[in-house]
Amino acid sequence: MIKGKELKNIPWEDKPANCNDVIWRYSQNPIIKRDAIPSSNSIFNSAVVPFEGKFAGVFRCDNKARRMQLHAGFSDNAVDWNIDTERIVFKGDTPEINNFEYAYDPRVCWIEDRYYITWCNGYHGPTIGAGYTYDFKEFFQLENALLPYNRNGVMFPRKINGKFVLLSRPSGPGHNTFGDIFISQSPDMVYWGEHRHVMDTTNGWQSTKIGAGPIPIETDQGWLMIYHGVLNSCNGFVYSFGAALLDIDEPWKVIARTEPYLLSPQTLYECVGDVPNVAFPCAALCDAASGKLAIYYGAADTVTALAFGYVDEIIEFTKKNTASGRCV
Repeated sequence: MIKGKELKNIPWEDKPANCNDVIWRYSQNPIIKRDAIPSSNSIFNSAVVPFEGKFAGVFRCDNKARRMQLHAGFSDNAVDWNIDTERIVFKGDTPEINNFEYAYDPRVCWIEDRYYITWCNGYHGPTIGAGYTYDFKEFFQLENALLPYNRNGVMFPRKINGKFVLLSRPSGPGHNTFGDIFISQSPDMVYWGEHRHVMDTTNGWQSTKIGAGPIPIETDQGWLMIYHGVLNSCNGFVYSFGAALLDIDEPWKVIARTEPYLLSPQTLYECVGDVPNVAFPCAALCDAASGKLAIYYGAADTVTALAFGYVDEIIEFTKKNTASGRCV
């Protein structure tokens, strides 16, 4: 059972008759082209959520000066998007934090009374920026959650044991080969601690580094976390994605995780672009009533694509295809 809202209007396409995988691609991919707004070089690794009966999102739009920026957007159907041409400017009382260096790979999460936004924020190196909005028109910035270097900050959609909980991947400068998933906890979205190790790298497609993707989905079997993994091939990094099941009350405890990937870069739009061979999940829409899941992912660091699946089938696949010796 999925603990969430009924969302009958999420994007959906039935599994093709010749598909044997638990995840399948949207036939009209990519849904957001690289030049969807006049200033953009690429639009990818972005976050979408239900909003007022329709949909809203925060999008990574790298401009033609190749600056990484965040833009808000709205959609009636979560496929066709109207993205603001001006980047988001966060309001705040601390100029040192609010001064813009760069921002990329956002996630958006509704908790209690607002939409929290986390992203990779430039502050003497990449770290986890945090902020919030009520309407996707006015945005407020909080203190950075963690020190550099860190990426892939992903909130859980409710407090756990009375605390906000954040997944992240501590790392070093540049795109190095270090990358395990950790959890941090906070009473107030300002002070973070109680850090716990969640998952390490294993073999094959997730042998170099891993990172949380969309907001975890609460089920009666645990938190379903879609995550990316990186293989360092002779032709460079290859980004694929899989799934893990985390304990509901202690989400640093891994119940199961996929040894095979759910989706890897295989199509032209995933293999050819500014950064070839990338399928990077950042958001998901889930209809709790039907179990349908629409996963948004960046393809080749250039465009935005969609994939579909059923939560129950993904959980069953994850439990049946868990790498031995890597879970509690």
